[in-house]
Amino acid sequence: MRIGFAVPVSGAWATPAHQAEVARRAEELGYHSLWTLQRLLNPADSPDRTYRDVPDPLVTLAYLAGLTRRIRLGVAVVNMPFVAPPLLAKQATTLDHVSGGRLDLGLGSGWMPAEFAAVGTPMARRGARAEEFLAVLRTLWTDEVSEFHGEFYDVPPVVMEPKPLQRPGPPVLLGGTADAALRRAGRLAAG
Repeated sequence: MRIGFAVPVSGAWATPAHQAEVARRAEELGYHSLWTLQRLLNPADSPDRTYRDVPDPLVTLAYLAGLTRRIRLGVAVVNMPFVAPPLLAKQATTLDHVSGGRLDLGLGSGWMPAEFAAVGTPMARRGARAEEFLAVLRTLWTDEVSEFHGEFYDVPPVVMEPKPLQRPGPPVLLGGTADAALRRAGRLAAG
């Protein structure tokens, strides 16, 4: 059995010092993986403080990559509608390189209306947007010359280098609870 757990990702305990301590100790003890999560914003009127004070997950994983050597590093999840596919493709590739090929990339479609409003992306058709997003990631990670023309994303012929260490790219895990999201994960993701 492979066991992984979250580094401190929320609240007062989510400091670089605590994250480093947990990561180093987890690697010493032989754990399989460490995980972060993304939460961009929270509604100001929400009494729920669970996901306040959350650092950026990819920056956190890059920091932890420099402090560890073996343990896998994962994010559960980066919400695809909040970033452009070429930007995430480059960030994930760079993280894959600095970690020596230890990245597991969890992606989701988002659920919080305030975050969608703040980034200027409509919540409608998240599933279709996710499918195109994944297609753009794959072409950028695998094709010598990448090109994609869809409803949501339009990528002219481009070259993205370097390519990820893990081939054809970091394992992509898809989050979601709706039936359509679960089917999408089964069709398009490593988990």
